[in-house]
Amino acid sequence: MKHVTIKDIAEALCLSTSTVSRALGDDKNIRRETKEKVLAAARQLGYNPNPVALNLKYGRTNTIGVIVPEMTTPFAAEVINGIQEILYPEGLKVIIAQSNEDPRTERENLRLMERFRVDGIIISLCDQFENREEYIRLQRQGIPLVFFDRIPGDLDVSKVRVDDYAKSFFLVEHLIRSGRKRIAHLQAPSSLYNATERARGYKDALAKFRLPYDDSLVIKTGVTIDNGKEAARRLLASGVSFDALFAFTDTLAIGAMNELRERHVRIPEEVAVASFSGTILSTIVNPRLTTVEQPLREMGRASAALALEKIRQPSAPNRTVVLDACIKLRASTETDDHSRQT
Repeated sequence: MKHVTIKDIAEALCLSTSTVSRALGDDKNIRRETKEKVLAAARQLGYNPNPVALNLKYGRTNTIGVIVPEMTTPFAAEVINGIQEILYPEGLKVIIAQSNEDPRTERENLRLMERFRVDGIIISLCDQFENREEYIRLQRQGIPLVFFDRIPGDLDVSKVRVDDYAKSFFLVEHLIRSGRKRIAHLQAPSSLYNATERARGYKDALAKFRLPYDDSLVIKTGVTIDNGKEAARRLLASGVSFDALFAFTDTLAIGAMNELRERHVRIPEEVAVASFSGTILSTIVNPRLTTVEQPLREMGRASAALALEKIRQPSAPNRTVVLDACIKLRASTETDDHSRQT
């Protein structure tokens, strides 16, 4: 079906497009009879104004681009819910794209958002180095950027995150205090800033209790459930002894737990399992997963608020918002299933 334009109305009424446009915009200099004729023709022809074109006229599209690494887990969905809670009442809509953990796709998504002329971009990156120049270029173009969860560590941009280092340190400390001495770590790629921070927390917790850091207990892997399963398989095949496992995310931990159960390894009696993220997945697996629970909806709200701040006042300084996260102790590390929060 053909989209009816101002030009179509003008041709039907033998008027100029500028006259029709001004009549539709309720210009006081257009005669009442002309306005009524234009409005009647618009209704008859089925004309609907193009909101993008109208917004561009005033230098805004009232849209925000959101780019996430994946939509497989509930993580991104919860953050997006928080973003929409802030933006929708302000009359802004959200365009969502997925990088699928691929920097090239992320770059294409960034350029797509630029072509759509979004008012700002909220992004959780898949690699803090690959698209660095693209982030800088977009900033210079005047497009506000806000990063959440996966952030570029040393770039001057607005960010929303939790204290990955401290929470990882305290979680590993809990494992040690509960009697675990051979703690393996499933580490995500070092191109992710929070992966290096969580690994640093793991290492420093061992050092606090004078437990040796053992390279054979650190399995570098990806971020999916299959990666977690394969990492646990590698750990078991190595023959190295371990009595606990700390994974970068819930997805890695769940994959590892699946492999351990298939190998008849009892959780937590033989191997305690803990992780980071705190999505609903941690509560629906068996045993329920001990994790660092991030305030995902609040992360979305804070990201949207920073984006609005930069849109309304482009000269506003970039800010970093650090949200609190809770350690939820559950059956995957506790011999009795009583959830506790620290």
